[in-house]
Amino acid sequence: MPAQQKKIIFCVAGVLSFACALGTAAAVGTQLWVTGTILCQTGALLVNATGQELDKFIGRIQYGLLSGERVRQCGLGGRPLQFSFFPDLLKIIPVSIHVSVILFCTVLIVFALVGAGFFMFNAFGSPYETLHGPVGLYLWSFISCCCGCLIMILFSSEVKIHRLSEKIANFKEGSFTFKTHSEQFANSFWVVLVCSLVQFLNAVLIRFAGFEFPFSKTKDSGTTTGAVDLMY
Repeated sequence: MPAQQKKIIFCVAGVLSFACALGTAAAVGTQLWVTGTILCQTGALLVNATGQELDKFIGRIQYGLLSGERVRQCGLGGRPLQFSFFPDLLKIIPVSIHVSVILFCTVLIVFALVGAGFFMFNAFGSPYETLHGPVGLYLWSFISCCCGCLIMILFSSEVKIHRLSEKIANFKEGSFTFKTHSEQFANSFWVVLVCSLVQFLNAVLIRFAGFEFPFSKTKDSGTTTGAVDLMY
């Protein structure tokens, strides 16, 4: 492939990787990972509410990785409550999973930025066939993609298996019991999915630029002598 086309491909991949880093960083700070509704079960049972009467006992909840908000509805109007995961909810959430999600988000941001820098370096410089070259580009993209997948798997297990929304809804509730009425992953969660797909796309772009996947060379390929060869 001509050098000019390689530059264009690497520039596109670098911009995409940088956008992934910014998107993930923005997602970490939002409360839009999960949105849903919560039912005040105790209040609904006390008045035997059915049909449209249940609307008076259905509140809202939304949260991210650091903070969130819930609106408590028990028949007397909504009462909003802001909460923070650290340190408010440390006793009721699976801390190891939650901290792991935040850690992998940080790793994704760092390696997406590193990948963006090396993509630009490959576009406008003459890197060696080491971690500065295609091997490094494959590595940074692979790590970022894997981190994105782990974020989604861990956070999904925290929400669905450990019933995170229900635990938050019942936080500091003495006489009332709340149940999750509905919940769905919101924009920030899907941003991480898009970032993972973009990092996979970057690996495809590297291959499209004419560079083999690491360790794909056969033993019959000629060996180089002297200093490390330049990419171009």
